[in-house]
Amino acid sequence: MKILVIDTCGVTGSIALADTGRDPAIVASATLPGRSASERLVATIKDLMARPGGGLESLGAIAVVHGPGSFTGVRVGLSAAKGLCEALHLPLIAISRLAVLAQLADPSGGRVFCLFDAGRGEFYLGDYAGGIRLRESLVTRDQVFAAAGTKPAADAREPVIVTCESIVAQSLAELAPRLVAEPSAEDALPLVLRRLHNHDFDDAATIDANYLRRTDAQIFAKPTPATHGTRSR
Repeated sequence: MKILVIDTCGVTGSIALADTGRDPAIVASATLPGRSASERLVATIKDLMARPGGGLESLGAIAVVHGPGSFTGVRVGLSAAKGLCEALHLPLIAISRLAVLAQLADPSGGRVFCLFDAGRGEFYLGDYAGGIRLRESLVTRDQVFAAAGTKPAADAREPVIVTCESIVAQSLAELAPRLVAEPSAEDALPLVLRRLHNHDFDDAATIDANYLRRTDAQIFAKPTPATHGTRSR
């Protein structure tokens, strides 16, 4: 089965075409530098699928990394994935960007705290153990230190703290986080294949972005005045 994987959450977007019948599974990939996903994503997908034996009709599933990250990037990637699934009647698999980072940090499935910058002095935190999400949340710097200071069980390893952003590594220097490369669509493939094996799909009509925070429009929206009085029957 051929799978198209889309990730436009970060500074650099990426697309990967995989074939489950091949080893290695990645057939082709492309990057979208400098937050150019909104202008280049559709054209790049067309170019990627223009390979011999390719074409959108050859796909068996679509996967997308649906946040957290850039609001615009997350929306662009998710919208494209949902549109393709609905037009081609394909299953959709949505993967958390924090899950991809956790897997990069510790493929063996240990305890991982993965972090992205959320702006306004806050962070997106993913707490994973054994490849299982314990929580994903928007946290303050103090909350990161509190979580990192929680002692593991007697038979557990110290958690790995990881980020792909230098601004996060600098802000949390006391925790000595591991700095890794920004996750790509290719990096999401092991998680996609696991979901595919379990027939664990998302509903393209209802799946939402994994923002973990409100948009600026929601934050700064004026409250709706309450309506007083009774209605006539």
